[in-house]
Amino acid sequence: MIKLIFMGTPDFSATVLQGLLDNKEQYEILAVVTQPDRKVGRKHELRQTPVKALAVESGLKVIQPEKLSGSAELEEIISLGADGIVTAAFGQFLPEKLLNAVGFAVNVHASLLPKYRGGAPIHYALINGDNQIGVTIMEMVKQMDAGAMIAQDSIPILDEDNVGTLFDKIAILGCDLLLKVLPDYVAGNIQVKAQDESQATFSPNIAPEEEIIDWNKSARQIFNQVRGMNPWPVTHTTWNKERLKIYQVKEVEGLGQAGQVLEKTKKSLIIGTGNGAIELLVVQPAGKPQMDIVSFLNGLGQKIKVGDSLGK
Repeated sequence: MIKLIFMGTPDFSATVLQGLLDNKEQYEILAVVTQPDRKVGRKHELRQTPVKALAVESGLKVIQPEKLSGSAELEEIISLGADGIVTAAFGQFLPEKLLNAVGFAVNVHASLLPKYRGGAPIHYALINGDNQIGVTIMEMVKQMDAGAMIAQDSIPILDEDNVGTLFDKIAILGCDLLLKVLPDYVAGNIQVKAQDESQATFSPNIAPEEEIIDWNKSARQIFNQVRGMNPWPVTHTTWNKERLKIYQVKEVEGLGQAGQVLEKTKKSLIIGTGNGAIELLVVQPAGKPQMDIVSFLNGLGQKIKVGDSLGK
């Protein structure tokens, strides 16, 4: 039986952890390491990570260091005597001392490395209009997502996909691939492949200014930006001098000034772009809940008129 430390934080990680837990005859999870509980929402409620919730439910030891390097938690993890470490969207670098203390350390990364190293590979795959996305099982090294590759698999990106749907798909893909290759990797039966550094690209966490819709871009670019940030961090524009979050749109035919309301009916609102037009489908006005466009047009949206401009 392989004794593991598992490290991860979001739902993506919890899917991978569940896969390991479902294979108790092969893997023993000695401890789960995840980010500390954080205060979220307007009420600042303390919330545990999805990985912690699953670990607690499964009766596993949970360790939550603010920062691993030089911490007491690091020494505790090393003292457990694990054969190896599996990480999936943990959110921290692993200290070299920890990497040297175990027989192996592998990561489930949501891209076809060396493309999209970093924390937001799924977001960038959508924003850039890629037609496929994948997962890489890789060896952990001190440099971000630069370790040798153990295995890869991919799926197509569909027009109806967004960050949420792809996270779910890639989590399952990554979990299945990890379970398929990990025993052979640990046994030394897989020859790893070094990444081509000349092909490396990066996907840093989305900056606040990237959430703003530039209506001068094409309809396709805006469509990709919106789904590439749904359900988080969410794109937005301004209307009536207040923020209007936009969760879902579709490309439609239309010709007019970028950001201008080209057409308004009781059930639709069409906005001009730099090339083509966008129909708004799901929005969230400032101080209001998320709503479909019909609800918006029946409420605050009654004030919006053909010829009005968004983003100003």
